[in-house]
Amino acid sequence: MSSLLWRGLLAGLIAGVLAAVFSALAGEPPLERALQFEAAHASAPSGEEETVSREVQRGAGLYAANTIFGMALGGMFSLVFALAYGRFGPSDPQTLSALLAALGFAALALAPELKYPANPPAVGTAETIGARTAVYFAFLAISLLSMVLAATLAPSLMARLGPWKGAVLSAAIYILVTGAAAFALPPAAEVPEGFPAGVLWNFRMASLGARAVLWAGTGLVFGALAGDWQKRNLRRA
Repeated sequence: MSSLLWRGLLAGLIAGVLAAVFSALAGEPPLERALQFEAAHASAPSGEEETVSREVQRGAGLYAANTIFGMALGGMFSLVFALAYGRFGPSDPQTLSALLAALGFAALALAPELKYPANPPAVGTAETIGARTAVYFAFLAISLLSMVLAATLAPSLMARLGPWKGAVLSAAIYILVTGAAAFALPPAAEVPEGFPAGVLWNFRMASLGARAVLWAGTGLVFGALAGDWQKRNLRRA
């Protein structure tokens, strides 16, 4: 387990750096424009100094946050891989790693983004941040649990109905459960009047793209490292 864990941490570290580079290139321009909009439409200067300057936020802070989060994700990813390996899904480490990354991205990034997309500064009010955070994490938990349910049912469904029909039915179970939750939970649309639509779209795409890079990088790098782990185990056996 320890050999898989350090591989997961390394994969997450590399993926975090890649996600930070993507965020710096694609996310910073719309973020800057959103900050300019917020400053131009502020009712009065706050008079408070920034806890962390924009220079730190766009530089060392951006890379530190992404690499720390990436390593945490990689560690958890290695634990899920160890649980699934030999029990669920394909036996090839690279294929299993890619599959887990795709499922994780769908459940923890794509589905929540479709219901509650990321917003830049000036979008949303301070009075509703608590409620918006609560419904976001509620939907995130439902999406994750739905994916776990669908993945758990997939082997038996594929054995009974065949690989294709079983996989389609498993995906349908996830989509139906998360779709019902998305319909039941309240919306969180608080875009102020006059906010540039292009800035909002670019920011949301950059946010989703950074998470796609993070998950893809973790899955691909960990898959390569796990392949080496499998070869070493086979030689020892």
